[in-house]
Amino acid sequence: MADGYNKPIPIPQPESDNYWEGTKAGELRLRHCDDCNQAYFYPRNICPECGNNNTSWIVASGNAKIHTFAIVHRPPHPGFMDDIPYVPAIVELEEGPKMATQIVNVEADPSKISIDMAVKVVFESITDEISLPKFEPA
Repeated sequence: MADGYNKPIPIPQPESDNYWEGTKAGELRLRHCDDCNQAYFYPRNICPECGNNNTSWIVASGNAKIHTFAIVHRPPHPGFMDDIPYVPAIVELEEGPKMATQIVNVEADPSKISIDMAVKVVFESITDEISLPKFEPA
């Protein structure tokens, strides 16, 4: 575990190494199918839309809108105790894919957060290799 970080840490896999290198550099990278022209998330070599493996990496704009969210008052892991209440969410990226994330830098109050609210990516550095993409109001 990273010093002072006591939550679960993602374990990069070969298919996602470029993604994690991007987050560390402040970029949100997505896979893109060069056959059907679809961007997708999570990173994998085979396009989930058409099944082809003619894919490349693109840098996403970092702009999104909230697709759905919750406000957590009972943490699922002891590491989240100091964060409650916090806001896990699914955001829809400007490029099309949806991704799970956390909404930050806004009060965890349903009067301050809404479906379709514009958000932008920010990165939380948690280890020398891993930065987590989170989203804040745009």
